[in-house]
Amino acid sequence: MSGVLVTGGTGRTGRTVVQVLRAAGVRARAASRNPAAADPDAIRFDWNDPATHGPALDGTDRVFLLPPVESVDPLPLVEPFLRRAQRAGVQRLVMLGSAIVLPNAPSAVEMAARVRAQPGGVVLRASGFMQNFLRPHPLAEHIHRHGEIRTAAGDGRLGWVDARDIAASAAALLADPGVDARSDYLITGPHGMSYPQAARIITAQTGRRVRVERIAEEEQAAAYRASGMPTEFAAALAAVERGIKEGREDRVSTAVLELTGRPPRAFAEFVSDHAYEWTR
Repeated sequence: MSGVLVTGGTGRTGRTVVQVLRAAGVRARAASRNPAAADPDAIRFDWNDPATHGPALDGTDRVFLLPPVESVDPLPLVEPFLRRAQRAGVQRLVMLGSAIVLPNAPSAVEMAARVRAQPGGVVLRASGFMQNFLRPHPLAEHIHRHGEIRTAAGDGRLGWVDARDIAASAAALLADPGVDARSDYLITGPHGMSYPQAARIITAQTGRRVRVERIAEEEQAAAYRASGMPTEFAAALAAVERGIKEGREDRVSTAVLELTGRPPRAFAEFVSDHAYEWTR
């Protein structure tokens, strides 16, 4: 019996990939470190435990690949899995990558190249997640507690995208392993948006006043560390804001429309859908 293995199957994107595929009648196996006991097609999967990889792949011919999060060097953990997936005859492998390359993280670029070289390999290079504005992300926690966005990105813009649109794009590629696809897609929202613009939209849509506090890159790294992020990852994530400020990440694409047949959600729609997050 064929089907789709969804790594990170209980996360913000993977969970929606599972839901969309199952709604379309496609068998989707939700893989995570803590699989839900109530889900008969959930299975344990841990990047740090290769013994879980074979059983997760068994009986599947497609994979949604979510690399280890909060790592600047994910390839050593992912590479053995890629080899195993190829031996298992996986026909379509869709990896959720990032449009933003973390500083001092060369293996992420190499990992994407390895995925594209796989049979049926596709990389979705997603821009910033709109869900970062929802708790428990540190950005959202600070908005909730203090009514402000602290950023080192200035007025730089990013093509923020809703995780639901990322999931729908991935599911469109995974539902039918025979569908024609490129090996690489830039996944963004409909337009670039700065943090000051985001603050104005949240304020206008919800009535909750959100202001922007401009801080230095070093302050941002310290804030990420305080939230529990590993030191190296916190520094890399803060450095990304320098690239945003300098305009290097202001890119948009039509890939969501191309893959799903509908345009990506705008941030105002996202805020309307989650207004309770800022008003409660």
